[in-house]
Amino acid sequence: MFIVKIDSEVNVSEADLESLDEVQEATTIGYAGEETVHNLTIDLDDAISDVFSGGSSVAAKLEPTVVTPDGWYERKVYKDRDAFMESRTRCENYGISLDLISMTSTSAASDDAIPFGLTERQYEALTLALSRGYYESPRQTSTEELATELGISQPSLSRLLRRGERQLLSSALQTQEHLNTVSN
Repeated sequence: MFIVKIDSEVNVSEADLESLDEVQEATTIGYAGEETVHNLTIDLDDAISDVFSGGSSVAAKLEPTVVTPDGWYERKVYKDRDAFMESRTRCENYGISLDLISMTSTSAASDDAIPFGLTERQYEALTLALSRGYYESPRQTSTEELATELGISQPSLSRLLRRGERQLLSSALQTQEHLNTVSN
């Protein structure tokens, strides 16, 4: 099953979608802003189906697959890094390219667990920046001062904060980056 979002101005019916070779069934789910959302049942080529069956790289899909003109986007949880790497290797062996957008550790929850999938270093930098007034207006500290306190360079701190902010926002807002709508 795939979820497809199509610009509402492009008049595409369920019948139009079902006329595509790989589409077995198309159901219009509803609308999201200026997009029509369809649920498609796809008949994948046997080689592609084989990639996702068997092996120890079983993954749990966290949200519906989103199809774009450039491919599809899935958010999955793997048992560990080795299971992900096995899955990636299977894709490569079958000629399927895979672009990893982000990877986050979701170790077992405990009182000591760092929230929102942040790394320890990202959490440390963000909490320090917050406590020193970096996010106040006007700022109460500079990246240079924070970097010195953490013992790293200012450019390294800026990258660390940016990655941490992106992870925090993505996790909190449950967003998917770089998703294009189908418009052809």
